[in-house]
Formats: sequence, C-alpha cells, structure tokens
Amino acid sequence: MIDFTMHEEQLKRTIDRCRERNIVIPTFEQMKDPSKTPERIKKELQDIELWDVMPQNLFRITWKNQPQDKGGLFQPITNYMELPPELTGVEARIIALVGKWFPTGAHKVGATFGCLVPPLVTGQFDPTRHKAVWPSTGNYCRGGAYDASLLACESIAILPEEMSQERFDWLATVAGEIIKTPGSESNVKEIYDKVWELRRTRDDIFVFNQFSEFGNYLFHYDVTGNAMTEVLDKELGNGNYSGVCLTTGSAGTIACGDFMKQKYPLSRIAAGEAVQCPTLWLNGYGAHRIEGIGDKHVPWIHNVRNTDMIIAIDDNDPMNLVRLFCEPAGRKYLINDIGVSEELVNNLDLLGISSVANTLMAIKYTKYYELTRNDVILTIFTDSMDMYQSRLKEARAAHGEYTREDAIKDYHRHLMAQKTDAMIELGHYEKKRVHHLKYYTWIEQQMFDLDELNAQWFDYPDYWERVQQATPKIDELIVDFNEKVGLI
Repeated sequence: MIDFTMHEEQLKRTIDRCRERNIVIPTFEQMKDPSKTPERIKKELQDIELWDVMPQNLFRITWKNQPQDKGGLFQPITNYMELPPELTGVEARIIALVGKWFPTGAHKVGATFGCLVPPLVTGQFDPTRHKAVWPSTGNYCRGGAYDASLLACESIAILPEEMSQERFDWLATVAGEIIKTPGSESNVKEIYDKVWELRRTRDDIFVFNQFSEFGNYLFHYDVTGNAMTEVLDKELGNGNYSGVCLTTGSAGTIACGDFMKQKYPLSRIAAGEAVQCPTLWLNGYGAHRIEGIGDKHVPWIHNVRNTDMIIAIDDNDPMNLVRLFCEPAGRKYLINDIGVSEELVNNLDLLGISSVANTLMAIKYTKYYELTRNDVILTIFTDSMDMYQSRLKEARAAHGEYTREDAIKDYHRHLMAQKTDAMIELGHYEKKRVHHLKYYTWIEQQMFDLDELNAQWFDYPDYWERVQQATPKIDELIVDFNEKVGLI
C-alpha cells in the first residue's frame, strides 16, 4: 500500500530544495486535465523542448501533450492512433494511446512520477541526502533519472547490460551512476540482487521499485484509465468496447484495465508476455527481445484476480515487423501493395518493439473472440522507435539491407499469419495459479508480508479499491506541498 507517514524534518529540506530549483509538483488531476496547469508554467513551456531537463516539464507528464518536440502545450484529448484492417488483418477496431509525446519519449515517466511523489511530499524521500535508485529494464530508470535530476538529486540506474544502447547513452546524460546487471530483459532477479547489495552497503539510498510501488499502478489506473475513457467517448459510438490488451513488465500500465472494467464491466483485460519467457502462461522462464516486458516473475502490483487472459507473443514477430514498419522498402510495400495510407505508414515509427507486441496481442485477441467491425480493442504504444535505432542497425548488419521481398515475407508471416496459439483464458484457479507465483519473488526473496499477499486475493476487490482511492489524498498533499514551496 502507499505509505503516508510524514517526516517533517526531511520534508522541510525537500521544500527548500524545490524552492531553490523552481519546482512545482503537478497533481493527478492536472495530469488528467493539463488545461488546469498554472498559467505561468504554460507560458514558460512555450520555449522548452519536450525532453529538456526543466522542472516545468513535470506538467508534461500527461497523455495530452501536443505532438511536437518544442513549445507544445496541451490538447483536449490524448494522443492516439487507430490501425486499419489493411495493416492488422482483422475488422475490429484497434486503437492505441501514443506514448512518444511524454518527456523522455515514453509513458514510463508517468510511472516514475507516481512512485516518486508520495515519498517526496511526505518527506520520506529527501533529495538533499538520498540517492534515488531506479531498478528497471529500461524506460523506467530513464524516467526516474529524469525526475530526480530536476531535484538536483543523484540517481542510480540499474538495468540489464543487454538493453538497447540508446537507453545507456541517454542515461549517461542524467544519471549519476549506471549499474549494468548480467543478462537481458528477463533477468530481473539480478537487478533485485544488486538492490539488496546497495541496501547492505549504503545508508544514503532510497529505492523506487516499479514492480512493487503502487504509485506506478495508481498513475495508470487513474491517469491512463481516464485517457482511455475519453478516447472511447469520442470513438465508440454504437460499438462495443471489448477489452484492453497490454504486455506486462512492471504491470503498472495494465492497471488502466481495472479502471476500464469498472466503467465497462463486461470488458476484459489481456496480459501479454513473450513466448520465449512464458511465466504467466506456463510458469516458464527464458530470455527474449521484446524490450520493456516479461521478467520471469509476477509483479507485486499486478491485480491478477482481475486479469482474464494471457497472450504470449513470439519475439521474432515484433523484431521483424519493426523493420517492415520503418525501413523504406517496407513502407513502400505497405503503401503501394497493401493500400495502407501514406500518412499512417509515416507514423509507424511511433511503435517501439513492445508497442508492436501490444498490437499483435490485440490481433490475436480479436481472432480468438471472433470480433467484428463493431468491436473496439484498446492498447498502448508505450514508446517509439527513437529508442531502438541501434536494433535496426543490428538487423541490417545481420541480415543485409531490407528489400521488397523481405517486406512481403514479414507482412504475411509475422503479421497476417497471427493465430490463436499461446493464449489461455483464465478461470478462477488459473488466476490463482498466477497469483501464487508472487510468493517466490516477493515473500521468499524480497521479504514482503504474506498476509498482504493473501489480502490481494481474498480481500478482493477491497484491497485494490483502497489503492485506487488514494489519489485525492495524494493530490491534497501535493497542493499543501506546493503552497509551502510558495512558487504559485
């Protein structure tokens, strides 16, 4: 649960630091509706680039930024994109929220903010003394280091050594220390082991663990959930909202499904992972290449009892499709031979690797439930290909320049040929099986409380509703904090 214990002495130092650094903290309400941003900050944002390490950019932690790199303000509805049947091979409408237009180019900066703010405004985290530790497989530690640098607070970013080079290059500009742990996307235990080592050897750290911090869940439940609702209000018409399909890494993003199911009780939540690391699907393990997802454990903050389906994606599919979507020969084929609009094709670089996996989930889900043009499925494009240009270079080096023949093969083999394999509908005891996997990570390894693990299952839905209802309390603390800082 979220801890609201106040540490008044530390809080005073934090308030002074924010005053010195010209920092105003946005509320959850302002992230949902950025039109409520103070006018002074709106004016200052007109001269600030989206990725600039400037405190005003905290107010750009929203789905509603204008899609431009500099000077943009806000729009009435989130950035989103609908994929046409020519591209998906199914009639159902697949609509995705677009994450590129957050600071750092990924929606994970919202998750880091959700984790950071409660300890910040209660004085538990002291940026004048603590180093902020961000255990992650990529975008989360980028977002965390970004947030912490605004506070003139040194960050320690921990991530697997085999992540994309772009992540390390960008982190070097904001994080005081980068720790590379053995392995790839799936090697999260090695990250946790490093965190325990830091706890044993340093007394000046504060760990923000996205896999267990309910601020991550709460950002996506409240902010992303409301963004999805607004998109549906605009697009659904007389159609049927069927569900949300999302790959899971920290299981923060999938919290928006809890919000949507409360609005649309007959809708479903589908959780995705890689076939090569089928933890949810088969209690399995392995390494995979879909950066940002699937980590050989079930996150503490995953509301498993509310999850309806597991869909596994072969990582060969998104790794080939990012070439189809981004290489000139692939784009030319999609436009001239398949009939996808040039405007949409030119925006396919808005899909990073896990975004393509989310799309494939939605396609498999549509085929499984035999959905029609009257049905809408929601997903999220978590980040863009800005973070994976090195992967395209590696593919060219390994397989040569991309040709029309490659495009034909990839379109039909990796997109149109998606089947309803590697999927499982979760009945009550299948859900309980997945929930039980939390025990081995969180109770045995991380020493969490067994009674709370049981409460997540047996005190359902009350346990999760207590988390969901924390937003007004956090906003109240943020408003009080900003008043004491005295900048607005």
